Formats: sequence, C-alpha cells, structure tokens
Amino acid sequence: MKIKNSYDVVIVGGGAAGFAAAYEASHRNLSVLVVEKSKKTGGSGEYIEGAFAVGSYLQKKHNVQLTKEDVLHEELEYSHYRADTQIWKEYIDASAGMIKWLHDIGAEYLDVEPLGSGYRTWHLFKGLGKSVIHDVLEPKAKEQGADVITSTSVTKINLDDQGNVSGVIVEDLNTRTTKTIDTKAVVLATGGYLNNKELIKNDTHYDEDQLIPVNAEVNTGDGLQLAWNAGAQKYAMGTAMLFGGYLKDHTKPGYVYRYSELNGAADQQSLLWVNENGDRFVNEEVVDNFALAGNALFTQGKVFTIVDQSTIDHLNDEKLYKAMGTWDYHDTKLPHLKEEIQKALDDKAPYITKANSIKELAEKLGLSDLEQTVTKYNQMANDGKDTEFGKKSDFMVPVENGPFYALALGIGAFCTMGGLKTNTEHNVIDKNGKVISGLYAAGNDAAGMLIGDTYGPNMPGTEAGFVFYSGKHVADVIADNK
Repeated sequence: MKIKNSYDVVIVGGGAAGFAAAYEASHRNLSVLVVEKSKKTGGSGEYIEGAFAVGSYLQKKHNVQLTKEDVLHEELEYSHYRADTQIWKEYIDASAGMIKWLHDIGAEYLDVEPLGSGYRTWHLFKGLGKSVIHDVLEPKAKEQGADVITSTSVTKINLDDQGNVSGVIVEDLNTRTTKTIDTKAVVLATGGYLNNKELIKNDTHYDEDQLIPVNAEVNTGDGLQLAWNAGAQKYAMGTAMLFGGYLKDHTKPGYVYRYSELNGAADQQSLLWVNENGDRFVNEEVVDNFALAGNALFTQGKVFTIVDQSTIDHLNDEKLYKAMGTWDYHDTKLPHLKEEIQKALDDKAPYITKANSIKELAEKLGLSDLEQTVTKYNQMANDGKDTEFGKKSDFMVPVENGPFYALALGIGAFCTMGGLKTNTEHNVIDKNGKVISGLYAAGNDAAGMLIGDTYGPNMPGTEAGFVFYSGKHVADVIADNK
C-alpha cells in the first residue's frame, strides 16, 4: 500500500459524503486518506439526482416562496419530532450556501424542481452525482494532496487508553496484507446498510424479500459496524428511503430497471394495485409521495399492478396519465413500453404474467378475489367515482380489453438512513451519551438524525443535500479543532 503511516483525517468510503469531506479537508490543508473497499470510487452517490436547499440562488430566480421556518416545522412534524431539531436547523441554514459552494467549485445544475406533490427544493445536477464526484470533488481533492486507495477495507478503529481515536487498521482486499495508520480523526461515510440483508431482517420492519435495493450494491453497513465495535450507540435504525413499487426481479440488480418505462408505468401511473388475494388496498395516487407509497405496499404480502392492452396502447402511443418525477422522463408518453413488455415475455421475466382474461390471470397467480375486484373497479371507473378510496376519476382507468397483464412489484429503496447517534459537529456518540473523540460520521451513516420512520420526499433532495453538507461540514469541524 503506497500510503503514508499517518494522516490528519482518514475517511472511510469514497462516495459523495466521503469526497465532499476529502475536498474540504484537503482544501483546509489537512492530510487526507480516503479508503474505498470497492474497485472504484463513487458508490451509490453516483445516482444522486439532486440536492435540497431553501433560499438558493436558483430558487430566487423562480421566486420560490418557502422559508427556513416552514421547512423546519414541516420536517419536524413529518418525523413526529424524532428528528434532531438543532441538526435540522443548522443544515437548513447552510443549505443555500452548499448549493453555491458546489457550483463555485464546478458542479452544474439543470434547474431546481419539485418532486411529485412536494416543494421546489430539488436542485438537479447535470450528470447526476456521478459528475459531481468524478468531475469535481475527487479530482480536486487529489490535486490538493488527498490520497485515495480502492479495494481496501478499514477493519478496525483503534482507540487509546482514554477512548480517543488513535488510528485505523486497513486491509488490502487483493493481497490480504494489513497496515496500521495513525490518525486522530476518522470520518465514516460508507453509505448505510441497504445491502446487508441480516441488518434489514433483524433491525428494521421491512420484509427483506420485498425490499429491492436500487443502488451500487456495496452499502453493507461497514461504517456502522466499525463504530459499534468502538462503543457507539446503535441508534435510529429501521428507515430506508423507499420510492414505491419496483418490478420484482431478484435475478438482476435493482438498478437495471431504474429507467425502465414498464417500471414507471407499473408504479408511477396510479393504475390498479392488488394484493396476494387480488384485493385492492389503497388509493393508488399515494405514488405522489413515493416514501408513503412504499409504506403502503409493505402492508401487503404481495403486490401486483393489473393492466390491460388498452392502457398499454394509451401510454405507448398517446400520453401519460400523470407526470413521473421519480424517473427522468421528459416525454409525454412511453414510446418503448410495448417493446419492453414483449422483451420481458420473451425473457420469461419473473415479474410479468399475461392472460387472455381476468379469470385466467387470477388462476395463474392464485388471486382468488381478482375477478370481483376488477368488476367493481371497472364499474367505478365507468361511473367516474372511486367509492372505495377516493382516487380522482382521471386515474380510474378501466381494465377491460385483453390481453391482460399482472406486474409483480417489490418495494424499491435507494438507501438506509441511520444507525449512529451524532451531534451537530458530526461526532459519534457512545452508549453513555458521550462523544467518542475523533470519530465522526457523515452522509447516510449519520442521517438517522433527520428522520422518524419515513423519509420525507415532500422536501425532495434532503438526504442528498445532507450527504454533501455533512461531508463538507465535518471537514470544517476537524480543521477548526486541529
């Protein structure tokens, strides 16, 4: 390992939070080492679409009327006051400056937009987080002297006799050689634990079979385990950033369907959803808040979108029933939908079932109540009134003209938030409520301080914004205290 024996800061994880910290720390003349276990840097941060802020220069161009007080109140209410008020307040106060900071060092924005029924707080990056990391933060951190190693894992955080951080042990994953590095500051930025099925099963209320990670598939809770082994509290586990239904195909990585038109139609068009018995269970307009949609879907054992050929023809040839914000669609229709359906059938994809009648579809999937459900749904659609759940008539699309399709849905998730308790300076807190001196967390590893049991897409970009904010801020804290 061609690295030094001692650094001012060791950053565990080479994603968005890690490189925000690496850039700022090296800019503040600290010696920096970034340790990434994967063969390449970036991680799930590459998929970030946009970051939250209030009062930014882009929002001012659009005359967005949203105050810091409004945001703080809504986020605390949304979390039922399980979020940390002071951390939220400082993050909100810094958010507009973070958007400008990223712009000033080279990040480019498409615009600031809302998402679904949320507020206009989503500052969309040109080239996604991938560009922000690889075109801006990482190369500039390296230019400023930061060292970056990949295919290397931090296996232990060393503490001195007083319980302060004194160093780390790293292991080259190719040669299995180890090295001890002296440091008084370790920043955990490993992206959470979405890809750790044991933690999902044991520490959350989610069904690990239904949960579909849509990320870089490397977020296995490494930073959390390092901190827990060093005496940190296990805190605010159990929350993932859900984004509604997602084509259920465990034979492929989740990200394969991220921009699939079939995936968008099944989840984002408020079409008919039924459960494992063939019963409808919710107003499908819940998709306007994708986190709440994920919660609703998790109440059922299985979920299917039921759709007929007329609906497919309409979406493919004419127009969408509603705009889709979660996927990057700028068209007004889904021109490849029929093509994707045929490919899925040809490939015998596990999520799609086709039949010539609703009765046949019900028999193939064992959906005992499906015929009754579709009959009632069609009657309400033709009457123009949803007497079950109150869905707007615009989205009461009848299921009448075969062939018919059932699309099995899991619940998509981008990341987990939480696992560690931190303070406003991102210090990790131990089981007795005391700071573990020299141990810090940023990004998803620390974001449990922002939420209750559900992520808030009402203010889109809050998690991504916190990733960059906490990365930069923790570097400033370390530099100021050096």
